[in-house]
Amino acid sequence: MKQKLRVGIAIDLPDADLELISEIEPRLDLVHEPGLYRPHRWNGDWEGDPDFTRTPAQNERYTRMLNSVDALFGIPDVNPALLSETVRANGDLRWVHTTAAGGGAQVKAAGLTAAELERVAFTTSAGVHGSTLAEFALFGVLAGAKNLRKLQADQAQKLWPAQRWRMRHLDEMTVLVVGLGGIGATVAERFKACGSTVWGTSRSGKAVPGVDRLIDPSQLAQAAGKVDAIVATLPGTASTEGLLGSEVFAAVRQGTILVNVGRGTVVDEAALIPALDDGRIGFAALDVVAHEPLVATSALWDHPSVLISPHTAALSDQETSRIARLFAQNATCLLEGKLLRNRVDTVEFY
Repeated sequence: MKQKLRVGIAIDLPDADLELISEIEPRLDLVHEPGLYRPHRWNGDWEGDPDFTRTPAQNERYTRMLNSVDALFGIPDVNPALLSETVRANGDLRWVHTTAAGGGAQVKAAGLTAAELERVAFTTSAGVHGSTLAEFALFGVLAGAKNLRKLQADQAQKLWPAQRWRMRHLDEMTVLVVGLGGIGATVAERFKACGSTVWGTSRSGKAVPGVDRLIDPSQLAQAAGKVDAIVATLPGTASTEGLLGSEVFAAVRQGTILVNVGRGTVVDEAALIPALDDGRIGFAALDVVAHEPLVATSALWDHPSVLISPHTAALSDQETSRIARLFAQNATCLLEGKLLRNRVDTVEFY
């Protein structure tokens, strides 16, 4: 690999993060075109303002930049169709880093050929959201364990119940983490620190710090029937779609808490609703749903045992810097002929 790498900044990135990338890996030639990007509406808003449009001259400059680099920070406009156009127009392109942890889905949507997927390496930002999503997982389980909905309802009515009622406690609970990747491992660590017994699903069977028992994915339903809470952290792939569905929900104990910080498609929402209605799932905290934004007619909105978060649990003031740091470290790997971290599996696309 040549000793300089020409990198196109394909999406809006703060100047401080550009400086961070250059500081970590000075062998990069960063091509940054101010004024050509959809501006952030908030920190980590990679899609940018949808009302922004380029003039024909700006669009020509943007396209020329995309087609003149060896690597890209971000998918252009976070648009799979534009990614496809760029890969086919730029024969020198060797690497694209996606800002999403689940960027494999965006790569899949680009519809690239096997040869194109072989030529261009794709990496994701998996892992940088581990701590923020782990906090939401804790919050979700605690909200169910402490019956947040009842507390809110009683307070709204200024009702002081005649009798106190029992809450559940993390150090008395067994939590099943479905998926022990970067996010899942951090989730397990947080619950273990709170005194929970932690189980986790693993295809590899490799030990993970903080996990008391590894569960083969084929035994998911049986394990789900023996725990107090289930936290899903899985990516959205063909093999994970609907994984938490009727079989798992039929096996759970009454009042099981469900939290999803992975991808919405992992939970079969049609099977979740009756499980909520009869109390098998006593509470569900969902940062993601199968189709976003959640349609107004969805029963999840009004269900008294559901807490909806609009796919926002991962966001933090440090997100852009964390991703910039990961990108720079991966650039060093590329320049030195080492394996890239978080490379997209072009079979499962995660």
